[in-house]
Amino acid sequence: MKEKNNFLVNFIIRGILGMGLIFFANQYFEYKEIALQVGWNAVSFLTSGFLGLPGVAMLYGIVAIPIL
Repeated sequence: MKEKNNFLVNFIIRGILGMGLIFFANQYFEYKEIALQVGWNAVSFLTSGFLGLPGVAMLYGIVAIPIL
């Protein structure tokens, strides 16, 4: 039971921090006039919650593919 709670708390913390990183990265790209925006939605939260920072980087990579 303790491991399940530990995983849930860890997941929620990573999700919140990931969404914060997405917010600030979106603000930075908007300031630099770079058309690279990741949306705020459940998929973004779940990806950042499960994968952490690599998940956020993956979301930006997926959005950047059409630019290349």
